[in-house]
Amino acid sequence: MSTRLAADLLLSVHLLFVVFVVLGGLLVLWRGWTAWLHLPALAWGLWIETSGGICPLTPWENRLRRLAGESGYSGGFIEHYLLAALYPAGLTPAIQLRLAAALAALNLLVYAIVIAKALRRRRQRRQELS
Repeated sequence: MSTRLAADLLLSVHLLFVVFVVLGGLLVLWRGWTAWLHLPALAWGLWIETSGGICPLTPWENRLRRLAGESGYSGGFIEHYLLAALYPAGLTPAIQLRLAAALAALNLLVYAIVIAKALRRRRQRRQELS
């Protein structure tokens, strides 16, 4: 496999991971066991967003691109590929914290629904057994 193809594949995996972090809670509504995958991914995404860190996939992709004769990019994956789509102009740490809070709130709402559904099912089973 060429290094450019590897970099493109890594970019795709990275993008899917970001989508999973943001929307994975909806998957949990459908298949509850996916919470075991989503919660650590969500924690990682929130940590990267609030700490100003860079995901390790970004330097890896840059290295592959340089090996393929392309130029890498500065900053993180989000800044390079998704900044215009996900973040407003003039991104500041305060805005990043608000975005992280919105991500956390969205997922808290989804997980509250998941827990409520599980409690309802448990209550129904107990009533059926009584």
